[in-house]
Amino acid sequence: MSRIGRAPIAVPAGVEFACDHGTATVKGPKGELTQHIPREMIVSVADGVITVARPTDSAPHRSLHGLTRTLIANMVQGVTDGYEKRLEIVGVGYRAAVKGADLELLVGFSHPAVVVPPKGIEFETPQPQVVMIRGIDKQAVGEVAAQIRSLRPPEPYKGKGIRYAGEYVARKVGKRA
Repeated sequence: MSRIGRAPIAVPAGVEFACDHGTATVKGPKGELTQHIPREMIVSVADGVITVARPTDSAPHRSLHGLTRTLIANMVQGVTDGYEKRLEIVGVGYRAAVKGADLELLVGFSHPAVVVPPKGIEFETPQPQVVMIRGIDKQAVGEVAAQIRSLRPPEPYKGKGIRYAGEYVARKVGKRA
């Protein structure tokens, strides 16, 4: 088995990559990301291509190799294109609106639920029932989307709640007389 493993990562023009003592830093047009990576992995940059290699073919090194390569690839994609999650709100009277930088959700509570975005995250509501979450850090975008969804997860009888775009909600049959 090759110690290089998965495909190398191409670095687009305008993106800078540096790896020092277990810390990878990527700077691009959308911002800068820093990530701790395992020190055992061998990360090299040559001719605009990042290559990750592992020291041995042992199981822990193989899994760390894949993790390291994916983390770096996600950072490169984040600073060039960014990430986006789309949430849909289903229910009569359920809606969302952006107030300043905060997201205000009316999802059946006696008061609006206000979500303050962490650093690097932006909200957009192109329609009252659609929320777009954007940012350069894939993990942060997914985490904020999960927190918003957890405010009112879709329920199985009527399907009301907040769900990911395209998410299938298994429906149950209600009471029968």
